[in-house]
Amino acid sequence: MARYRGPVCKICRRAGEKLFLKGDRCVSPHCIVDRRSSSRSGSRSTGRRPKVSERGLQLREKQKARYTYGVLERQFRRYFAQAKKKSEGVTGENLIQVLEARLDNVVFRMGFGKTRNQARQVVLHGHIKVNGRKVNIPSYSVRSGDVISWGEKATKTELYHGVVEGIGDRIVPDWLSLDTQTMSGQVMGQPTRDQVDARFNEKAIVEYYSR
Repeated sequence: MARYRGPVCKICRRAGEKLFLKGDRCVSPHCIVDRRSSSRSGSRSTGRRPKVSERGLQLREKQKARYTYGVLERQFRRYFAQAKKKSEGVTGENLIQVLEARLDNVVFRMGFGKTRNQARQVVLHGHIKVNGRKVNIPSYSVRSGDVISWGEKATKTELYHGVVEGIGDRIVPDWLSLDTQTMSGQVMGQPTRDQVDARFNEKAIVEYYSR
């Protein structure tokens, strides 16, 4: 399956809540609609909210997580298997840690991209270095102690200067550090559930894959 490239507001409407896939621009009232007013194609709206099965609710949470981090189904299954194999921790929280460790997500968390999609492009274009070496793989998994910085050529781009102008007000999670003077950051450790503003229920995802 190819990566979804349609209007992201449609994803928010399907989820029934804002997933902030457009970052700070995700303020449009069209991002959210009352699902009770929607109807299936070819049928009239009855004003009643269609009943969703437990399996359907679990699927919805899984899809919300997938779209939030911009990963495909096969990738997501691998991440879940990786989280399940961890000897320590709870599978759901481990899954969040695996997803948060993606390089494009870390770049987004540090404010080097306004959205995860933009952060992914920043990485793909070779603008980011990890421990002084260029890494252009968005799914690259960072570790504690890794230093994230911009490449020399990237500092001459309009994108970089735009990031510098807006980085002053950026608040990064406690498991990351950010030096606005050098425009670099460091991974201080693995995030806890309380440190991640995840808009999905990871327990429901575990139940979905447990069947």
